[in-house]
Amino acid sequence: MSDPQTQAAQMADAACAVLRMARSLVESRRTIDLGGLQDSVGRLCAATFDLDYEEGRAIRPKLAAVLAELDALETALHMAAGRGKGQ
Repeated sequence: MSDPQTQAAQMADAACAVLRMARSLVESRRTIDLGGLQDSVGRLCAATFDLDYEEGRAIRPKLAAVLAELDALETALHMAAGRGKGQ
């Protein structure tokens, strides 16, 4: 992997770890702060723009994993909101 590709891949792995932790906290009925998430994901997106086509394709599975973790967190947040309404 090239240095920018390695950096982007590491950023994607870190984002997945943060998202998994956030989901775990939500599922444990704990409060989370998502304030830095947008910046983190924004930096990841910017890092991917620095990659050439083949480098970008190589980390596509990692980016798909980030999207899956975001979707899972969204689901957990919706379920937590439902619990808060007495459902």
